[in-house]
Amino acid sequence: MAVMERERWTDERIDDLKVSVDKGFGQVTEEFGRVRGEIRELKGEVRELRGETNARFDSMNARFDSMQRTMIIGFVTLFASIVASLIGVAFIS
Repeated sequence: MAVMERERWTDERIDDLKVSVDKGFGQVTEEFGRVRGEIRELKGEVRELRGETNARFDSMNARFDSMQRTMIIGFVTLFASIVASLIGVAFIS
């Protein structure tokens, strides 16, 4: 069975590793900065969409309220005309 020779870590190699790790963390930090910027932009867009959605729902609620008022007035008018016709028929007969 062959035995693998163990690598020796010199100060130079450790320094190279440190530089490489620092460079990698620097890249990660930059990427996180970009991601944070994109998240801020998305938050702004979501805020705008939420405002537009709320405005549309408010407009729909106003339309439903108007339709409900119209229906109530129509039913009251229909009921009043039926009652008036029944009273008219009762007095004529």
